Amino acid sequence: MKLEAGRPKEETGRLEKEIRTYDLLDKLGIFYERVDHEAAMTMEACKEIDEVLAPAVICKNLFLCNSQKTRFYLLMIRDDKKFKTKEISPQIPSPRLSFAPEEYMEKFLDITPGSVSVLGLMNDKEHQVKLLVDEDVLKSEYLGCHPCINTSSLRMKVEDVFGTFLKEIEHDYMVVKVS
Repeated sequence: MKLEAGRPKEETGRLEKEIRTYDLLDKLGIFYERVDHEAAMTMEACKEIDEVLAPAVICKNLFLCNSQKTRFYLLMIRDDKKFKTKEISPQIPSPRLSFAPEEYMEKFLDITPGSVSVLGLMNDKEHQVKLLVDEDVLKSEYLGCHPCINTSSLRMKVEDVFGTFLKEIEHDYMVVKVS
């Protein structure tokens, strides 16, 4: 695995949503480095990728909803932390958070399980998904995430993601504390 600057030179065989991600990042002048790899479906499968992306903070990106499936959240927490609904629910406030069904992930973010990423919010034109970010994620200089597909991973500056990128797609975020 090799870290390379920017988009792939050869885009044949890549999904349109991945190319759209690179197009937007390039348009915004956001510098990113990319590593291509086998599909990474779990945090365990990402260990070798994480080493290549170091010193980027690697996040668990959890797609959640309330019990009525009327409010949806993308929670970004450091990979060394555990999600506890009783800890997050009172902060947002929304009782009984659980993992949202796959079909909503595809409908709102145009991504599939294993590919969840803050970059998927570019596809949430109706702003159906609220971004929740653990305060420790924001303390890092770099962030690692997928470009809407789990066969590549990017390293970008946190300030570019939470400043330039989110501003461009008109998405805000809420800082939460995860112990």
